[in-house]
Amino acid sequence: VKGHSYAAADGSVTIQYQSGGTASVMMGPIPATCTYTQSGKQVNLTCGGQTEILTVNSDGSLDGPQETIGHLAKVK
Repeated sequence: VKGHSYAAADGSVTIQYQSGGTASVMMGPIPATCTYTQSGKQVNLTCGGQTEILTVNSDGSLDGPQETIGHLAKVK
């Protein structure tokens, strides 16, 4: 996921994965600087001490918990 950006279809969530294990996350109007690790098809995204587990799909999109992140498409 490093170097890529992902967004929800309605724009409610965007994540930009950067080098060095950091990610810029926007959940609605709230920005956050988070950390992440990736192991195979699993991405652990940690923001403010809370970790969400996302899965990389075969089409390159991400799926996280429906109540917080949901489905994110890779932004071209």
